[in-house]
Amino acid sequence: MLDQEDNLLSSYNYDLPNELIAQSPPAIRHDAKLMIVKAGFDESSNLVHSCVWDLKDVLKNGDLLVVNNTRVIKARLKIRLSGGGLGELLVMEPAGNGQWLCLGRPARRMRRGDKLWLDKSPKDSLCLKVIDKDESTGGRIIQFPNEFTSRMEMENLLDFCGETPLPPYIDKDKSSGHDERYQTRFASKPGAVAAPTAGLHLSDELLEILKIRGIRIAQITLHVGLGTFRPLEKEDLSQLNLHSEWINVTEETITAILKCKEEGGKVYAVGTTSVRALEAASLSGNGVLKPFEGKVNLVIKPGFQFSVIDGLLTNFHLPKSSLLLLVSALIGRKRMLKLYQNAISNKYRFFSYGDAMLITPESVIQPKSS
Repeated sequence: MLDQEDNLLSSYNYDLPNELIAQSPPAIRHDAKLMIVKAGFDESSNLVHSCVWDLKDVLKNGDLLVVNNTRVIKARLKIRLSGGGLGELLVMEPAGNGQWLCLGRPARRMRRGDKLWLDKSPKDSLCLKVIDKDESTGGRIIQFPNEFTSRMEMENLLDFCGETPLPPYIDKDKSSGHDERYQTRFASKPGAVAAPTAGLHLSDELLEILKIRGIRIAQITLHVGLGTFRPLEKEDLSQLNLHSEWINVTEETITAILKCKEEGGKVYAVGTTSVRALEAASLSGNGVLKPFEGKVNLVIKPGFQFSVIDGLLTNFHLPKSSLLLLVSALIGRKRMLKLYQNAISNKYRFFSYGDAMLITPESVIQPKSS
């Protein structure tokens, strides 16, 4: 049963020591810690401290992992401003006809009609133009040359000129190797500006042994964007809206999910992005899982009725974030906060490069029968 605090943003806050914010990934992907959440609420026997490599022993033959195959693009561009000085664009998503939604800095110096210059080399610069302000995000609609219309074409430009857009809590001067380690091993569809971080834990070795043991892998695409990492601001969550993100759930993945369920297996989403894609596809079919390609802005918070996933592999998320709301919808806000305090006490590493939590099917809040 929901209580009034479930709809208050301040109810999803917690204190985290700075030293527990992971600045770099573990040397081996599957060496990250794993908190396995089982049935029950308070009993210590219903919580297991393990490591991601042990997923091979926790998951069962016939289970299915659904991963997000989005690829992080080098979306951060350094540009020259029309009035002099330097600025920065974070390329978010296509807006049609060579126009792209970007977050700009300093935004106050990117007014409608202003020109910006992107230097490909000392003698080769691209002229960009500020078309308009996007009121819903505070970003800017930027006109790129007409050849940069698709995500694939834009990735080619960004690979040459851009930088990997790491979260602000990661000190880029303290670690390196982000271009490779900030991608999952199944990243193939360019378009994300942040990694689907739960998938970072799955190494080639672990994926191979999971397949050998009869645990199948299916893929969705959700291009992680502003809706995932933008801080929530309004205290009242009852009317919460999130920025939309592009997803693709294919017939092949739906077939794998239905086969898994028919044979008695469990469907585990790898990351909150996989949850949102699958549940959005189901909602678009009025409760029937159907192929879906397009934008969604699904809000998942306590009270949400899940229809596709049985369990979740996820990281430890920022306070007062939409991702905490999603985790709370699965296991309850009060239990989520208790688990996070347990993780802090046991020195788990938090956020993008941090450790992981496995929410097992038996720990998920069961919907009340009508």
